[in-house]
Amino acid sequence: MRHITVISTSFPDISFEEGQEAAGTFVYDFAYELSRHINVTIIAPGSQTKSVKIENLKIEYFGVPSLPLSLLKAGNPTHWLKIIKTLKAGQDKVNEIASKSDHIFALWVLPSGFWAKRAGKKYKVPYSLWALGSDIWSLGKIPIIRSVLKSVLQSSAHRFADGYQLANDVKKISKLNCDFLPSSRKLPLKKEKELAASPPYKLAFLGRWHPHKGIDLLLDSLKYLDKEDWGKISEIKICGGGPLEETVYEEVKNLQEKGFPITLRGYLNREEATALFLWADYLLLPSRIESIPVIFSDAMQTNCPLISTPIGDLPRLLKEGNVGILAKSTTPLAFSQAIKQALEQEPINYKDSLAIMHQGFGVEVAVRELLDLLF
Repeated sequence: MRHITVISTSFPDISFEEGQEAAGTFVYDFAYELSRHINVTIIAPGSQTKSVKIENLKIEYFGVPSLPLSLLKAGNPTHWLKIIKTLKAGQDKVNEIASKSDHIFALWVLPSGFWAKRAGKKYKVPYSLWALGSDIWSLGKIPIIRSVLKSVLQSSAHRFADGYQLANDVKKISKLNCDFLPSSRKLPLKKEKELAASPPYKLAFLGRWHPHKGIDLLLDSLKYLDKEDWGKISEIKICGGGPLEETVYEEVKNLQEKGFPITLRGYLNREEATALFLWADYLLLPSRIESIPVIFSDAMQTNCPLISTPIGDLPRLLKEGNVGILAKSTTPLAFSQAIKQALEQEPINYKDSLAIMHQGFGVEVAVRELLDLLF
């Protein structure tokens, strides 16, 4: 059987507390599903160097001085030594494992793709890339890093992105084709969702309490709802955690004191998240920066319509797919108007379009498309 080496800086430690980062669970689910079809070795940063085996999935962790890697900043001189040690440890481990592979698949372009390129050239093993928004939209803005990014993209056998807009941006940089590959995690669905046909409706938010995810925008938008609107809402559950935690608790307390039915919870594991999506009549997605978030796939798997801001690929998905309400802009007033519009709709009307969209988002779909192109 062929062997593929997957490099990922987002792969969780096996002892990870699930729920804090959907990206971690999605990468694990993707790798596990891939291992059902082909020999897979994951290379990922960890608190220490170790090897782990979960059924057919082999995980090779290389020890790094600091986790998560996303917190290391090249602009901070105190991080330089940690960055150098991390880059060397990653390259050494990739060289060790990739030399025995038929293909290297890097998540994401930097630094995973950089490691893949060097190992691929040394051992004559082809590599492919799955681009992340931060690769292209953040690192791609830095002149020196953009040239490295372009070189890594152009030397790869195949390029993928988990968003349509992102795929187009990869094409612009590389001057080569880039295929859409959806990012999804596998949810433990034990029953089918019953879509509501009349108010009051249940609304839910799940994600990081960070400006990028728009939790502050959501809370401000709720202040524009009038008594009639709140009469059509049975409850709003806000789940997650993050840097805006103090603001979230304060704002929610103020709304609760006014008698509004809002509940706060922390991060949810996948069973709890699945239960939330099955409970909700609408999933709230007030993000300011996004491509196609994993939470969108979660909503499609559980047949939950969305109320979303018009960012990234979400306008295309919501308009063409008819799977929810799209706000006119990323402002609290516009999002409140979208909520008002949703409260006038019957979620059950989205049943057929949600079922169609569901077919294009799933771990099995991504793995099948990847293997068809690579082998």
